Amino acid sequence: MSVQALAAETESVDQLVERLARAGRAAQRELARLDSPAKATALRAAAQALREAEGEILAANARDLAAGEANGLTKAMLDRLKLDPQRLAGIADAVDQVAGLPDPVGETIDRAERPNGLQLSRVRVPIGLIGIIYESRPNVTADAAALCFRSGNAVLLRGGSEAVNSNRAILAALQAGLATAGAPADAVQLVPTQDRAAVGAMLTAAGLIDMIVPRGGKSLVARVQADARVPVLAHLDGICHTYIHSAADPAMAKTIALNAKLRRTGICGAMETLLLDAQFPASQEVVGALLDAGCELRGDARARALDPRILPASANDWDTEYLDAILSVAVVDGLDAALAHIAQHSSAHTDAIVTADPAAAERFLNEVDSAIVMVNASTQFADGGEFGLGAEIGIATGRLHARGPVALEGLTTYKWQVRGTGQVRP
Repeated sequence: MSVQALAAETESVDQLVERLARAGRAAQRELARLDSPAKATALRAAAQALREAEGEILAANARDLAAGEANGLTKAMLDRLKLDPQRLAGIADAVDQVAGLPDPVGETIDRAERPNGLQLSRVRVPIGLIGIIYESRPNVTADAAALCFRSGNAVLLRGGSEAVNSNRAILAALQAGLATAGAPADAVQLVPTQDRAAVGAMLTAAGLIDMIVPRGGKSLVARVQADARVPVLAHLDGICHTYIHSAADPAMAKTIALNAKLRRTGICGAMETLLLDAQFPASQEVVGALLDAGCELRGDARARALDPRILPASANDWDTEYLDAILSVAVVDGLDAALAHIAQHSSAHTDAIVTADPAAAERFLNEVDSAIVMVNASTQFADGGEFGLGAEIGIATGRLHARGPVALEGLTTYKWQVRGTGQVRP
């Protein structure tokens, strides 16, 4: 047995995470020396490696799906986990798209000259080593790797046990592609153990990991925020609302409601609560269309009066991210009531209004305090790719550093560069 293998067998989880983090930091210093075209070339090689490894990746994913079904994963979780040739091609294409995006590293944010002649500029730089803790979506492995690499960051990934085989196969392809282009493969690493202690080790690796990004359910994010000794970029629940205003076009309202809820129920941008204005004339048509499409509706008393198939909503329904074909429905008395409901129950992810009234639309845009606020559009557009950002690391719902879809710019910080001609401070 080699010395390296023996060390790997005897090291603790804390030692494992430290070793990976130090390797990632060393790789990040190498990555910082690559120019933008070299990084783009390496990512395109990684995308091609994903395509060439289709058989291995789909076989690994099939093992994860079989285990998930045996362990009773929900349909929503299985949908998030599943890969097929089309989805895998989309993952590879997303890596290619990131390669083609403008590189934010080195961008001058602003510059100024002081009266004493000092020239000051703020320049974008990578954050460093980013730790990403996520659950069942194997596409996060490729998306996160591509975004971090393009923005000059190394990344240490810790995926969920549901996707362990898929994640390992995707990572192997990515590293192989990067290596063929002469890029440091350790800039993209995956924690090789599913021991939950690895999460704790990452959360307390201050000085080694520069930022943690959690991608998953409420319990995961809550644990990360409670235990982290490393700065956290949080992605909370997607309790997304669509408010159909009294002046909404009925056909548009029905189309948006169906798409926002049912296009894909398992994504964070799926609508979870529908608010119907009491003066909107086509509420029965909208709820009827949702019910006919197979969506379970849970409503307040006025919503239930619209259709006998609507079940009673409990107090918890207004604060639930279903990620399934289930929707809570309430009838509200005008824009003020809708705004109050959203302020009380929204997770500050994405909220939308459907209206032909420009004044109502502007009030909604200005007064709803969510990361993404929409007018006359499906909440399912809450996605970095749809925003033209390429793949996203997540939707940040906090108020600091980055908000909404976090892509390349959100994975940078800045430093001040000061150029003088011999000035000294009096």
